[in-house]
Amino acid sequence: MDFIIIDPTGGTFHFPVNPEEVLIRREKQYETATILSLGEIDLLQGERVKEIAFSSFFPKVYDPSYCRYLDIPDPQLAMNKLTAMLMKKQPVRLIITDTIINALVHVSAHDSTFKGGEPGDVYFDVTFRTWRNIKVGSVAVVQASSRPDTKPVPKLYIVKAGDTLTAIAKREMGNSAKWRVIYDNNKAVIGRNPDLIRPGQKLVMP
Repeated sequence: MDFIIIDPTGGTFHFPVNPEEVLIRREKQYETATILSLGEIDLLQGERVKEIAFSSFFPKVYDPSYCRYLDIPDPQLAMNKLTAMLMKKQPVRLIITDTIINALVHVSAHDSTFKGGEPGDVYFDVTFRTWRNIKVGSVAVVQASSRPDTKPVPKLYIVKAGDTLTAIAKREMGNSAKWRVIYDNNKAVIGRNPDLIRPGQKLVMP
């Protein structure tokens, strides 16, 4: 299982350490009205925006027992990237592999914690709210020029033994020369050497 954010303007962010649990919150929205003969009643207004939340940490030093890939980001830079997403008006795509979660979301809350006994590591809690394209009648409120990425869901390719980026590019994209596009989109997973990919790695295809 991997936790990945795809930002249409900022590339792919792969969380280095999986959280122990994920909280998905759904609830109905009610409006309370008072009727003289009945007293207070609840009027159903529809489903509230879904929330997805989890906690983990950004380690300063790579540890193969819990890190998902070798070239882990600097904790401060990773924290700043989450903060930048929090300030964005456009949604990003959250993918949790091996689950049904693959949705456009906003980063709605982000808390960071530093622990004295673990210098350099940054612990965090992050909450996402699913994005909704609001329409009035048949006309979208968001103009087409600024509409977020609603293209087909990105495809994940799982590396097999004997694979190379050029072979994957040829097989999946019809052109082996496009290996660089795949590499640029997955540097966090592959690392510094594009010739060194490992079976089981999940690559986000362009």
